[in-house]
Amino acid sequence: MDSRSTPLSLVFQSWDKRPGLCWALSALGLTLLCGGAFFWHLGSVGLIDETEPLFAEAARQMTITGDWITPYFNGDTRFDKPPLIYWLMAIAYQTLGVNEWAVRLPSALSATALTVMGFYVLRRFGFPSPAQAHDPQSASDQRWAAAWIGAALMALNAHTLIWARTGVSDMLLSGCMGTALLSFFCGYTERDRPRVQQGWYFAFYTLTALAVLAKGPVGLVIPGLTIICFLAYTGNLWTVLWKEMRLALGILWFVILTLPWYVLVILENGAAYTDSFFGYHNFERFTQVVNNHGAPWYFYFIVVLAGFFPGSVYLPVAIARLRVWRRSHWVEQPRSGQLSLFALTWFGVIFGFFTVAVTKLPSYVLPLMPAAAILVGLFWSDQLLRSPSQGWAIRLSHGVTVVLSVALGIALLYSPAVMDNDPAMPTLPEVIQQTSLLQAGTVVWLLMAIAMVTLLLKSQGRWFWAVHIVGFSAFLMVTVMPMGFIVDELRQAPLRHLSQVAVDQQRPNELIAMVGFGKPSLVFYTQRPILYLSDPGMVIQRLQRLGDRSDAPDSLLLLGYPGRLRRTGLPLDQAEKLEETEAFQLFRVTLPLPDDLSPPE
Repeated sequence: MDSRSTPLSLVFQSWDKRPGLCWALSALGLTLLCGGAFFWHLGSVGLIDETEPLFAEAARQMTITGDWITPYFNGDTRFDKPPLIYWLMAIAYQTLGVNEWAVRLPSALSATALTVMGFYVLRRFGFPSPAQAHDPQSASDQRWAAAWIGAALMALNAHTLIWARTGVSDMLLSGCMGTALLSFFCGYTERDRPRVQQGWYFAFYTLTALAVLAKGPVGLVIPGLTIICFLAYTGNLWTVLWKEMRLALGILWFVILTLPWYVLVILENGAAYTDSFFGYHNFERFTQVVNNHGAPWYFYFIVVLAGFFPGSVYLPVAIARLRVWRRSHWVEQPRSGQLSLFALTWFGVIFGFFTVAVTKLPSYVLPLMPAAAILVGLFWSDQLLRSPSQGWAIRLSHGVTVVLSVALGIALLYSPAVMDNDPAMPTLPEVIQQTSLLQAGTVVWLLMAIAMVTLLLKSQGRWFWAVHIVGFSAFLMVTVMPMGFIVDELRQAPLRHLSQVAVDQQRPNELIAMVGFGKPSLVFYTQRPILYLSDPGMVIQRLQRLGDRSDAPDSLLLLGYPGRLRRTGLPLDQAEKLEETEAFQLFRVTLPLPDDLSPPE
């Protein structure tokens, strides 16, 4: 089929005749896409325990203490992550105030930058190979299709959406790493324009340095391995690294950007920092299970399938069609035709690296999602604007997508059965069942399945991508976002309310303590230090020691789940109950405790 005979290609041809209007419409479309995906209701729910408030409060402490070198949380050093995310949050606080919007703004901006950069790169290089792009108009059509489909897939997948709307360092790392790799590829293709090429390589070194300031050595290791593997495969390793990239100057610039903070934080904290950050949070996480975050070797197959669904179903066929075993074919291609190969290398290095790592978390493979979007976006653009393939692998992918969509729709109706494992919101299943959110989600997924079956019957499977994007967007609006509000109301709003009560009721020199599993959001919302008493059986002993101090307060405010408070053995029937919610109780306990008081056996 001649690509110019399709209605969509006619639209792209008219765009090419008006480049100013074309890019203006592109800017508008990307604004709507990123605005809806990353900024809509960004600050409408409170911080989510347990990780997000740790970052938010460490950044707030920087603005209070003026110490922008050593991060602190609740009076203790926090060496989990480098400072870039804290710096950006702190700047947002000083600009927008201390609130949830400011906490999440760096993540939303990172996802936006990555989506826009992905769109730009796909628009320039979005065709499978130059051999298929001998017709300039056909190549232009395909690049436009790849840019829009790829950018939509890059933004509208569960993995990206979760971390783009969460105030932690993962999306910042993914944004810096992804834009760094895309900058490298742009420089790699500009061998005929050395000054432009050096500009892109300079951007690569800068963004890689920011990735290291966002999350540590992994910000250098992953891009480095990706580029080395890619260049070694294409036979350009020596030429690009030593002749084009000016590696020595690049390393010098990288060191200038990254080394000062690491030197200052080590000088300030010594072995406490190096042992914690480099030893525990990097080396040990790679070589052994940390914090019980172990998983089987196939863990990331499941994570990618779920996190990038429904696009993930097409990853195998999108990868297989590249025929990477034909190395001579790829070596002979011009550099501008190697984007799909570069994306595959990017995807494979991250997937393999974290599969080898012993500690496993879903967020670790977030940086491979842009590569997956590029691979699938190129696949769909090829299907859309050329004679679509009807091979068994593609038909199988279509069938699997339909089946999984139906299964997901049905599973939603039974999901309340697995929603009762959080003591902070014990009534969640009942509340959800009183709404029509799950039924609405089921309808969306079943309508998607019906639409896809209809397209298959009409031999129009090339339009599956549109069903995916529209259907997934509808599911977010009618089910996911409203459920997020409900979860916030049940899980986090009571803690915000109790935080305010504690602040209002707190007497001079009175401590605030929490029994059992600590909720870091208390520190952020009270803006007070919190005494966390993790073991209920040790609470009486801890409070007796506290009461024996010369500067001991006359009382303290004690917060916790009722069951855990009872297990402390404290005479709470004699204490003053200040507030009670569905899941928590807040008491004022008089100090010192009687010497003969002991916890229950």
